[in-house]
Amino acid sequence: METTETRTILSEFLGTLLLVFFGVGAVVLAGEYIGTFGIALSFGFVMLAMAYSLGPISGSHINPAVTLGMLLARRIDLRTAVEYWIAQVLGGIVGAAVLFLVAKQIPGLRTSESFGSNGWGDRSAVHLNTGGAFVVEIVLTFAFVFVVLSVTHKVAVVGFAGLPIGLALAMVHLVGVPLTGTSVNPARSIGPALFAGGAAITQLWLFIVAPLIGGALAAVVHRYTHPPYAPAAVADEVAAEEPEKG
Repeated sequence: METTETRTILSEFLGTLLLVFFGVGAVVLAGEYIGTFGIALSFGFVMLAMAYSLGPISGSHINPAVTLGMLLARRIDLRTAVEYWIAQVLGGIVGAAVLFLVAKQIPGLRTSESFGSNGWGDRSAVHLNTGGAFVVEIVLTFAFVFVVLSVTHKVAVVGFAGLPIGLALAMVHLVGVPLTGTSVNPARSIGPALFAGGAAITQLWLFIVAPLIGGALAAVVHRYTHPPYAPAAVADEVAAEEPEKG
């Protein structure tokens, strides 16, 4: 395997690991102290940090739904997407494992069927039903992936692109935490569910399928709202108007 491929795969693994550890960690270890707003900021800040630190290496997808969006937008090839998906899922599992070890050192902290996993029904703070959870996850993931595709014209995150990406993730968490715990990321959901067990496992399918649908829809819509050569066309129009202003 080439060195560049190793670096990108490792970046996706590490980025997802840290996203799960700190984001889900905010739910498991500090949720009662920081509330929904704090949890949303935790996910947003981690995403912001990863966008700037790992974006130039792998694009900092750290989310299978984002990778699917990039694949459908033809910014990466299928082989790269599969490698990213494997790295992201493994990173999410390892991140959850490290968090689980930390959580087990806290007396009385319950991890069974909870552990920051996503859910609906009696596992939702507002008892959202299955259909509602499915729609919510599609819409929230659509919004997040659409922002990512819109602010990145290439695979890598450059310039100020990391800021709206981090803010977008915080935004969807502000809405989604009371509803489903907010997945918008299959890798984020798989890791904690494996350690929570019980209903977290039986409900996991929704938090894999719905985010992928949302990511795919974002790629399709983005193709119409942001034509591939729109930036160049706008630049040409501006250049043509400048002599007239003079």
